[in-house]
Amino acid sequence: MSVRYYDWIAHFSRRTPDKIALIDLASGRRFSYAQLDARVSRLATHLRDRFRIARGDRVAVLALNTTDTLEVQFACFRLGAVFLPLNNRLTVPELQFIVGDASPKVMIHDSDLAETALTVARLCNVSASLLFGAGGSYEAAIADARPLEQFEDVSLDDISTIMYTSGTTGLPKGAIITHGMTFWNCVNLGGPAYISPSSVLLTVLPLFHTGGLNCYTNPVLHAGGTVYIMRAFDPALALQLISDPAQGINVFFGVPSIYQFMAQHPAFATSDFSRLVIGGVGGAPMPVPLLRVWEARGVALQQGYGMTETSPSVMVLDKEDAGRKAGSSGKPVLHTEVRIVRPDGTDAAVGELGELWVKGPNVTPGYWNRPDANQSSFTDGWLHTGDASRIDEDGFYYIVDRWKDMYISGGENVYPAEVESVLHQLTAVAEAAIIGVPNEQWGEVGMAIVAVKPGQTLTPSEIHAHCAANLAKFKCPRLIEFVDALPRNATGKIHKPTLRKQFNVSKPTDASAAAS
Repeated sequence: MSVRYYDWIAHFSRRTPDKIALIDLASGRRFSYAQLDARVSRLATHLRDRFRIARGDRVAVLALNTTDTLEVQFACFRLGAVFLPLNNRLTVPELQFIVGDASPKVMIHDSDLAETALTVARLCNVSASLLFGAGGSYEAAIADARPLEQFEDVSLDDISTIMYTSGTTGLPKGAIITHGMTFWNCVNLGGPAYISPSSVLLTVLPLFHTGGLNCYTNPVLHAGGTVYIMRAFDPALALQLISDPAQGINVFFGVPSIYQFMAQHPAFATSDFSRLVIGGVGGAPMPVPLLRVWEARGVALQQGYGMTETSPSVMVLDKEDAGRKAGSSGKPVLHTEVRIVRPDGTDAAVGELGELWVKGPNVTPGYWNRPDANQSSFTDGWLHTGDASRIDEDGFYYIVDRWKDMYISGGENVYPAEVESVLHQLTAVAEAAIIGVPNEQWGEVGMAIVAVKPGQTLTPSEIHAHCAANLAKFKCPRLIEFVDALPRNATGKIHKPTLRKQFNVSKPTDASAAAS
């Protein structure tokens, strides 16, 4: 059997064959590296022989989190095929665009999403499919196939994955992910996140998203560690598993809402976090008050910044700096360059806001079938992130907000994340978001959309008074709306396009803004 440098599972099947690689919490299945390698090998053979999957062909997966998804990823790698994870929160029309754009040869899905998967497959003329789960065609295929004799010879520059970024009012773009991008992300995150063979990760973010797949699932497997896969995030179960010494979980990653939901759970106060070597957070600005809540429980959450297009790590804050540099995304990872750029293309000064640009081997070579986006998103190899950022005198970077979420009130730029962090200082606030709304006098003013914690009360006058005491007048929201809960996308980020639609607010930049 041939072996390729990019296949970590084959490597550890020889080095540590009996070590547990993956644990599927929903089914209770546990796979050693040897068992995982055998399943990946047989799946690859089936895809090649039954569906004629070859180099460059796309293989789609639409499923809730399962270890099977990772098997598909590695089987694609062995064939030189392209892994196409699909967002399981999308509707049939949304998926129809993505599947039509990527043109996979096979649709692999679970029973929960079978109707959607098969409808999309039919609409997009994808004739082949496999069903995950006990008794499904996926397990039958693995059982009947023989091991793959020959791996495809691929390079770090070859495409491994197409990952579609979340659209706003425009159409999503398929970010091309190469084998090299995935490798360099493992290297870039390995040191700052203390990833090693002893790492035991609990993955709660969806595997169709770069956060679930690469923070830190692929890096932990690259190091020969162990990964628990949770089918869908459950804060009570997450706290229970992290607290249980028998599980040995010492690595965790979430977006801010994940940590918020865990902190609001009654079990949070008595949970045991002593084994956590690293608790990573990214995907959106993290409210400093929430960081302090976790810090009080002995967990210095390690903030970071990245995008689908950067595989994703760009910056990480060392946990030793988590307290004194709260709110910072840290400094660039080892094999990545960054710039903060003014609108005229020159570099911003220390403390000055500008757009973050990124360059390095971890950056996408472009978008699938989108030469227009490739032209507008890059300058001399630098990726325009669309994120407003600044650097302090010590060299630490701060992601202030998305350029598209910024609004201008009375000629002054207002970044919603700053205002939202102030709102989170109010103990009655469960979650909050700020959007800019048109105003004849000021151009735009802020609208605060607030969800209050159960059993607590909060009035508009209290919010106005708190903001007036902590923010410049032009930053204070003029309008207050209360809701039961804020809309979120599949990774837990607050989805502001939905809020704008809900409150009938137009935002012209939505259609053209990049999505991280």
